[in-house]
Amino acid sequence: MSDQPDVPGIKRYDSPAGGWGALNATARAVREQMDAFVAPITLLRTNQPDGFDCPGCAWPDKEHRSTFQFCENGAKAVTWEATKKRVPPEFFEKHTVASLLKWSDYDLENEGRLTHPMAYDRATDTYQPISWEAAFARIGDVLRSLPDPNQAEFYTSGRASNEAAFLYQLFAREYGTNNFPDCSNMCHEATSVGLPKSIGIGKGTVSLEDFDQCELIIAMGHNPGTNHPRMMGTLHECARRGVPIIVLNPLRERALERFADPQDALEMITFGSTDIASSYHLVKVGGDAAALKGVQKALLALDASTHSDGTVIDHAFIAEHTIGYEEFVDDINQTEWADIESESGLSRKALESIALAYSESNATIVTYGMGITQHSKGTSNVQQIANLLFMRGNIGKAGAGICPLRGHSNVQGNRTVGITELPSNEMLQRIEDTYGFVPPSHHGHDAVRAMQAILAGKSRVLMCLGGNFAVAMSDHEQCFPAMRTLDLSVFVNTKLNRSHLLVSQESIILPCLGRTELDAQEAGPQAVTVEDSMSMVHASRGKLPPASEHLRSEPAIVAGIAQATLPASKVPWFELVADYDRIRDGIEKVFPDFADYNERIRKPGGFRLPLPPTERKWTTPSGKATFIPFRGLRTSPESVGENALTLTTIRSHDQYNTTIYGLDDRYRGVFGRRDVIFMNEEDMRLRGLKHGDVIDLETALPGNRKRRLTGYTAITYKIARGSIGAYYPEANVLVPLDYIDAESGTPSYKSVPVTVSRAA
Repeated sequence: MSDQPDVPGIKRYDSPAGGWGALNATARAVREQMDAFVAPITLLRTNQPDGFDCPGCAWPDKEHRSTFQFCENGAKAVTWEATKKRVPPEFFEKHTVASLLKWSDYDLENEGRLTHPMAYDRATDTYQPISWEAAFARIGDVLRSLPDPNQAEFYTSGRASNEAAFLYQLFAREYGTNNFPDCSNMCHEATSVGLPKSIGIGKGTVSLEDFDQCELIIAMGHNPGTNHPRMMGTLHECARRGVPIIVLNPLRERALERFADPQDALEMITFGSTDIASSYHLVKVGGDAAALKGVQKALLALDASTHSDGTVIDHAFIAEHTIGYEEFVDDINQTEWADIESESGLSRKALESIALAYSESNATIVTYGMGITQHSKGTSNVQQIANLLFMRGNIGKAGAGICPLRGHSNVQGNRTVGITELPSNEMLQRIEDTYGFVPPSHHGHDAVRAMQAILAGKSRVLMCLGGNFAVAMSDHEQCFPAMRTLDLSVFVNTKLNRSHLLVSQESIILPCLGRTELDAQEAGPQAVTVEDSMSMVHASRGKLPPASEHLRSEPAIVAGIAQATLPASKVPWFELVADYDRIRDGIEKVFPDFADYNERIRKPGGFRLPLPPTERKWTTPSGKATFIPFRGLRTSPESVGENALTLTTIRSHDQYNTTIYGLDDRYRGVFGRRDVIFMNEEDMRLRGLKHGDVIDLETALPGNRKRRLTGYTAITYKIARGSIGAYYPEANVLVPLDYIDAESGTPSYKSVPVTVSRAA
């Protein structure tokens, strides 16, 4: 951007991802948040056998452990939680809710850790201290007063442990509902819904060892340097041993271009780096399915060529292990190259080059993130990736498979232990057999349906086990006022966030222990467990003294609410919380895949849950892996007007989901601000705009009310033509609540047609 006019807070960043920039940022996070003597010991316990699991991303740990197992953003997550800053009752005496609503999301959380249970007082517009017993009693009174249990919503954040999540779903089901909106609904639900139809299970199939054996990686729709940063060590190792890494992404992301490993002494001393992407293709936002169909079409042509003798496609795998191939091929053959190029933004030559590289690899892994799932056809996108892997038999063999990149450290584990609005009959029967009550069998609410029920006045209570529900949702202009119509909202959190300030008739904040803190119960110090992106389950043990003597663990809080709500409960809540081994015994009875749970989590590294596709066993209705065609090419509906661009929401490097650690996005050259829009230079020129202009955005979907984001600064960036980027969650105002993937219910945060105009 050296030839562009100066714009405050925008400057070129030429260094690689990682390296000294990462170390400097880590040091700054430590200096600003933690005691200088406590921080090093705490960070060195991160992701270690007798330590705690990082509260950030869900990338698995290496079994060959190096000196430290944390990254820059992991250090931010740890120091953000283990901060020395506190938010005691005196803070709330000084600040009304109305005044706090004017604070930024960063400033709210940066105040520090909550120390006491607090209840909203409408007369003073402040939160006031409340005892745990009074809080539990009041929550129980309100829940029992509802005429229908389905008028309550039970939201779960992906940071909740297996033990907390299991108790939570057990409580809600004994109470009488399957309303389980959770953060997975807003990120990888397309994976959870799409992959079972393709391979029989809603999880990835690869392990870290597969990355040691792969011959090609195709990376789609993700930014690992920010959102799953420990993955960078794995990509760095693969690139070093010559594995081609083909990237399809709408934006140039520094971590996918070049990376300096802070644990590589030579790179650090020489200020060197390693190129990550062997080729980088700027696919148009929403063009992923078209790009995949292009690669598939080119692969079929290679197989039919005189040089291949039909060996490009793994016909033996397809014949033995799959169904639906002929229908899939028919659809590809009917798809024209001109349409593929137009929708994907990529040339036929580029897509054919990807197909050629794929045809020459004997073991390929496809990694993908929310750039694939958060579309109105996100489920179909996921299934297209599975189709591509099936074509060369790349599921169920070493060095190959599908790798969805989960965000939160236990979002996958929550689903495994029962956080789902669509319970199976087998799970419900085992709950009944184990705990003696008959759980409801009807389908409950996911996140979008929960908010729609709140808007309609049908749901009256919202309980949040972690997270920042309202801010994470789309369509803030509808969702924020809806929160204020509830009878009761309850938030279990470590820090203050905006959802707490959208007060209901009654609102209660319950402060909990963090992942880094000692959890002492009646039987002594406790460990919790989490599941990573590769289905490894392992223990996490905090060691730090709790931020306040008034904090309770998430399992203890769930048990307290459950006992107060269900005084005749058949579940021995307090007995379970006294020793978490008892909770795990229950998980094992309800979910047989956790056999010998307590024994296995005491071994360093934990254990892996069964993944039938890795053995080429397919738990689909047909008993086979299934090719599922993608009809057409578009992943979003037609926009209003020819001048529309397609918006993708993105995270900054100083951010994890809705948590804002700071106001810098170092790798993209943005410092001290978030009010920017990333645009292609040619798209700007065609609209009479230039770098630094202040612009307004408006949603351009047919039949929708106006949704606007105003007063943002346009900056030129290497982003695909026809595409535009803005930060999440600020840009969520542009995403209609009902603009979702119909199959999974996932909001379409990453493919929203918008128009752009110069600000008035």
